[in-house]
Amino acid sequence: MSGGPSITLKSQPIDGNNTGNAAAQQQQQAANGAATAGASGAAGSAQNPGHGGAAAGAGSVPAEGTRQNSLQRIQQRKQKVFNLPVPQKLAKLSMYSACQSEGCRCTGWKTPQENRHRDVESSYCPEFNEECRNTSCRHSLRSHIAHLDNISSSSMNELLGAIIDMENLFMSMQRVEDEDTKKVYQYLFRLLRQCVLTRQQAVIRGPLGDPPFETPCITKAVLSLVFYKYNHLSTPELQTMTEVAKTFLNFLNHYNFESPSTRRGDLTHEDASNYKINYTRWLVFCHVPAFCNSLRQCETSLVFGRTLLRTVFQCMSQQLKKKCISERDRFPEDKRSIITLMPKFLETLRAELLKDDSPIWDTSYRPSNSFVIQQRKRNQEVATVPIGPSAAGIGGSKRTSVGEPLHKRIKKEPTDRPSSENLDDLPADVVMRAMKSVSESKTTNKAEILFPVNVSRDENVKAEEQKRAIEFHVVGNSLTKPVDKQTVLWLLGLQLVFAYQLPEMPREYISQLVFDTKHKTLALIKENQPIGGICFRPFPSQGFTEIVFCAVTMSEQVKGYGTHLMNHLKDYSIQRGIKHLLTFADCDAIGYFKKQGFSKDIKLARPVYAGYIKEYDSATLMHCELHPSIVNTQFIAVIRSQSEILKELIAQRHNEVQKVRPGLTCFKEGLPSIPVESIPGLREIGWKPQNRPARSSRPLEESTDPEKLATSFASVLQSVRQHTTAWPFLRPVTAAEVPDYYDHIKYPMDLKTMGERLKKGYYQTRRLFMADMARIFSNCRFYNSPDTEYYRCANSLERYFQTKMRELGLWDK
Repeated sequence: MSGGPSITLKSQPIDGNNTGNAAAQQQQQAANGAATAGASGAAGSAQNPGHGGAAAGAGSVPAEGTRQNSLQRIQQRKQKVFNLPVPQKLAKLSMYSACQSEGCRCTGWKTPQENRHRDVESSYCPEFNEECRNTSCRHSLRSHIAHLDNISSSSMNELLGAIIDMENLFMSMQRVEDEDTKKVYQYLFRLLRQCVLTRQQAVIRGPLGDPPFETPCITKAVLSLVFYKYNHLSTPELQTMTEVAKTFLNFLNHYNFESPSTRRGDLTHEDASNYKINYTRWLVFCHVPAFCNSLRQCETSLVFGRTLLRTVFQCMSQQLKKKCISERDRFPEDKRSIITLMPKFLETLRAELLKDDSPIWDTSYRPSNSFVIQQRKRNQEVATVPIGPSAAGIGGSKRTSVGEPLHKRIKKEPTDRPSSENLDDLPADVVMRAMKSVSESKTTNKAEILFPVNVSRDENVKAEEQKRAIEFHVVGNSLTKPVDKQTVLWLLGLQLVFAYQLPEMPREYISQLVFDTKHKTLALIKENQPIGGICFRPFPSQGFTEIVFCAVTMSEQVKGYGTHLMNHLKDYSIQRGIKHLLTFADCDAIGYFKKQGFSKDIKLARPVYAGYIKEYDSATLMHCELHPSIVNTQFIAVIRSQSEILKELIAQRHNEVQKVRPGLTCFKEGLPSIPVESIPGLREIGWKPQNRPARSSRPLEESTDPEKLATSFASVLQSVRQHTTAWPFLRPVTAAEVPDYYDHIKYPMDLKTMGERLKKGYYQTRRLFMADMARIFSNCRFYNSPDTEYYRCANSLERYFQTKMRELGLWDK
């Protein structure tokens, strides 16, 4: 897939062998009906409520019974395949396994001509010596499964599940008519096909990015809306509104979005481009994995944000209102208030969705602790909403069912994770005392500065501004109203400043932009003369500002003027609802922009700025995201003040800790021991008793039989060697393969060396054994970057090693 304004997938035809193989499989399975049920169900859920719909995403929620029946049929077919005898499983796998004979390019065993109508999922079990029907192969079935001799039962079932998912995708790909959707299905089909051939997990990488795609997510924003608008209600009413919000989120998670080609007429160019990207993301990460569990599935409301919801809200809310009316009689009496309140909730959400300054879409907005705790308690309750099958689409939970055990449906929060609810805030009087102390120290010793280099420049610039020694003005040319003489003189002065400081820019080009009516310039004026400025062009409809020129006169540099200029521009942009700054920086300016919070990591989608911002050769595009709650011209002072207060709090705490207390005399009086908490001053410094869990005994400790310990180590080492991700660590890395490896890795280790050490009796304790194994993984992660296959192999093998150690009672972490 490729990113940018038009997300498309490569449209070259599927490999001929693969197509024929998959098509043959579908024909064989259609003969006995096994695949037809599963694949058509998948296609039905992937298209529309009917099982053969023409366009993907009919824009409506299919009947829940239809969706559930389709998923159940797919699962039943998978379970049937998992229960087959091993020879039939191997025959199924052979149809998607490359021939292992040297020089053969056959990518899957094909049923002999006389058995082409027989199905390996029912009664047909070919002999291992039967030849492949492919004329370029003609090798036996055994040649296609030679690499599966030592495969475990669980790994075999994973491959079979991926094959069934692939066949369902193939059927869906044949049914769908929308080209955008078909390309996505085709891409995922090829991905699963390659994963089956290589026996690897399906991982989706590329320009679509990784979920979540926008913050805050829709779930967080909707729950924030409940607090923001309905927190004044009584507890029962607030609980009802929470149920309404969750019903809306559940409907969104089940919603089938219309294809971009269907919605092209009712969206602007920008919205259509963004919708195409999000529609592709939804298919890949949310929709298709619902019936292909070989792919990782994400909830729509947890990975998407405001951009997607804006483009689909009108159509989706209308359908939800209609469904509420049609399903009203199916709801029990005590739950009908959810249906009644839904239109009001949708109107409230629509209003906040259209507001640019709505707090629910602010990433820093957070409901009160009491509300969060209340929601968490409600989430831990068992959902007991008795609704009909067709009403489940708007009332139930997507992944749960009534009567399912609580521990399977609710993901418990880790008890040891720090959160704002269980952290003790400092008493207000302690903080006020620290602030007073800092204020007094400033008045008595004005010469003391916390950050001598940065603070002085910032304070000097702000002091000059307060004395009106320097001024900041946003000036620009105009064709619709007269421009005063002072503005023209300042623009001429700014033109000279930019031309002198940016000699590589043509003067005609600088003049054109400075006097262009669409551009504005933030001018730094000193003694009525411009000494610096930032020329920029705002794009309010796109939500960003392009910085064109930024310069300060040579004699006035290194005084903090550049930073203060940029802070004024940030505040100016925030006041006008613009939250993003973009600029093309040359190599000399990259350092300056980095200090101002710019990054080469562009968080804006390319369709938002492509075609608007000017692109320059030999320059780097940089981006800065603005926080609407920060006043940038005061930000450094606020941080400095917080640092001073924190420093004072630490000093006060240090003085309390250093207080000398009377010693213990109880031991001289013959007392053998005392409780720890009775030691004077211990509680005053923050000590709290801890309830430590009883340490479980280890059956194989260092003091036990060394031979028994060595046998356990040998068992673990053998299992680790046989793991599919152990191949990079089986033997030492040679300097011939990786010339600079030993320049970075001073203490190498590998599984072969560990085996030799084990034979020599080196591992007398489990700590030595665990340390060498940990060194293998730490060396790999130190030398390789996280996006490499070696790095992922290290993580996977480390988890497997820890599992094997726990099984033998040798792991106590």
